[in-house]
Amino acid sequence: MSLSDQVANDLPFLRRYARALSGSQTTGDAVVRATLEAILADKALQQSLSGGRVPLYHAFNRVWSSVQLDIPQEVLVTSGPSDHELAAQDRLRTITPLNRQALLLTTLEDFSVAEAAEILGLPQDEVDKLVRDAIDEIDRESTTSVLIIEDEPLISMQLEELVSSLGHTISGTAATRTQARQAITDQMPGLVLADIQLADGSSGLDAVDDILAIGSVPVIFITAYPERLLTGNRPEPTYLVTKPFQEATVRAAISQALFFGSSEPLP
Repeated sequence: MSLSDQVANDLPFLRRYARALSGSQTTGDAVVRATLEAILADKALQQSLSGGRVPLYHAFNRVWSSVQLDIPQEVLVTSGPSDHELAAQDRLRTITPLNRQALLLTTLEDFSVAEAAEILGLPQDEVDKLVRDAIDEIDRESTTSVLIIEDEPLISMQLEELVSSLGHTISGTAATRTQARQAITDQMPGLVLADIQLADGSSGLDAVDDILAIGSVPVIFITAYPERLLTGNRPEPTYLVTKPFQEATVRAAISQALFFGSSEPLP
């Protein structure tokens, strides 16, 4: 496989990681672009990418650490950032994100602790501690109510148990777009977990659009087909978990979503 093909295969998932880490598509994509520019300018770095995903993420981490989210103002103006994006950028400037990086790498991106340590340039025992610290932070997050939009009963039950174990309440469950509309009639949730393909052929994306038309709420999409959303051709969900999922991955996504607050609207 050529270098360009390899990077192209890994790029959607690097963008997912960057977006989850930064809290916005605008910021995440800007750092990914800077990473690709650094790769094009560095022959040694290009050669290192033959080692797979780890060197690519390591290159991203070097750029992420150096730019400190100082995204050019023209990028922000052109992209029209939401209030959520600006708030996320401001908050991240004051917070060291290493524990979130370690947790996202070992859950969302499914790297081993050893691989995450190589990406971050840290000893394995330090990465272990960062992951534990991140989990402790999750446990300290404010509790909220959660709407689960999922048409597979077993998965819905699994998500209900996970959400409840984290101290959150279930505001409702829905297997269709219509049920999702009904679920928010009496109570607007503080967080939404949504599948994309629903029982009656309706779309979880449309169900979420209905909710966001009423109020701003963080959304985590859970799907077996993430590549359908990670195209770069339209605004993408900030929080995207792939089925079959690890509970730790959903837990990390919930922490990130609650940390950053409101969701970016979908078109």
